[in-house]
Parts: sequence; C-alpha cells; structure tokens
Amino acid sequence: MLRVMHLAELNVAHLRAPIDSPELAEFVALLEPVNALADEAPGFVWRLKESETDPTATVVHDYGDYLLINFSVWESRESLWNYVYRSPHLGVLRRRKEWFLRMAEPYMVMWWVPEGRIPSLAEGMARLERLRAEGPGPEAFTFKEFYDVSEAASLPAAAEVRK
Repeated sequence: MLRVMHLAELNVAHLRAPIDSPELAEFVALLEPVNALADEAPGFVWRLKESETDPTATVVHDYGDYLLINFSVWESRESLWNYVYRSPHLGVLRRRKEWFLRMAEPYMVMWWVPEGRIPSLAEGMARLERLRAEGPGPEAFTFKEFYDVSEAASLPAAAEVRK
C-alpha cells in the first residue's frame, strides 16, 4: 500500500522591530487576509497558529531579536507553490525587506510527512538547522533544491532529525 505524504514547510524571519511597533503596523494589518488566503488555498492542510481566536496573532519567539515563524503543511509542492507565488501572497512577499532583516543563511525548509501527521515546531527548527549545517537532502530541502516524495520514500516514516 502506498503511503500518502504531505509537504511540511517552515520559514522564519527576523523582524525589524517589535510586532506591535508602528514600523510593522502595515504588515500586521495584512496578516489576517494573507492567513485567510492560506487557510482557503487548494491543498492547504494545516498551519501553526498562535491563537485560534485572533487571526492576526503571530508566532514570535525572542531569540535575542524577534523571530517570526510560519509553519504549515500542504498536500503537495504545487499547492504550496501556487499559494506562495501565484496568489495575492506574492505581493506581500515582495515587500518583505520593509519588515524583515536580510538573512545570510537559509530561512526556509521543507520535508515530507505522512498524511495526518502534524510535525512539531521543534522538528521544524531541527530540520532548518540540518539544512543550514548539511545542505539540502531528502529530509530537509528548498523549492530551488527540491526532493520529491519518491526520493524521501526510502526514509523511515517518522525519520528523526539528527540533533
């Protein structure tokens, strides 16, 4: 029996200012419509939410600066690609330099998960660290250096990321 796999995606961004600052007010105002667009996009499965009741709540962790986290699961590469690059999300993405610091290291990672499994944020952060340390491979990759599900099929179903 063939296992159905979904695509997990994590990306992080270092905010230029605190999330409640005037400098980020326009970005915060765009969160609700962009998140609603993702939630309704074909192929969308799940996304990490800071709050189930406040659609503008963002997942921000303080690691010496403000780190915004976007973490989601999609049915396929195509469904994620279409949301990111072929929807109104692209207009917001093009403005990222206004709100986020430039990052010299990878800030986005993808990997395959069995359908129905929601990965943890710790797993996502570990996969991002793996990509940064080892480069792309079947367990941690990017749109540019993508590994399709057949290339990851030889991995154990719940492959643990090396710490």
